[in-house]
Amino acid sequence: MYLRVDGRMSDDSIEARFIERLRARDERAFNELVRLYEQEGIALQQEFLGGLIGVFTTDVGALSTYTSLWRYDNYAEREERRTKLQADERWRDFLARIQPLIHTQQNRILVPTSFSPIR
Repeated sequence: MYLRVDGRMSDDSIEARFIERLRARDERAFNELVRLYEQEGIALQQEFLGGLIGVFTTDVGALSTYTSLWRYDNYAEREERRTKLQADERWRDFLARIQPLIHTQQNRILVPTSFSPIR
């Protein structure tokens, strides 16, 4: 059971959006991080995760930040797909190459409101 934004408890049947935000050590590391995701990382993620909504970089605010937004029908689907991704040798190799570039990582799960244009 999960606590929804509206305060009610819910099972795994709600739609969720997952945000992964990576902040690079510096501008050089950021450029390399974006390059690696563009050339191979995002394709690997899409193969296993599906549901890519968008990928963004920051223009104002916390600079050197790479953000991806993913859609899942429920939390169980997210867990299943991410487990398969984590088991893939290509993904583990990719992670080993990007981890030295990352300063911080934040993950969030968002649940759209009833009036959200993205559902």
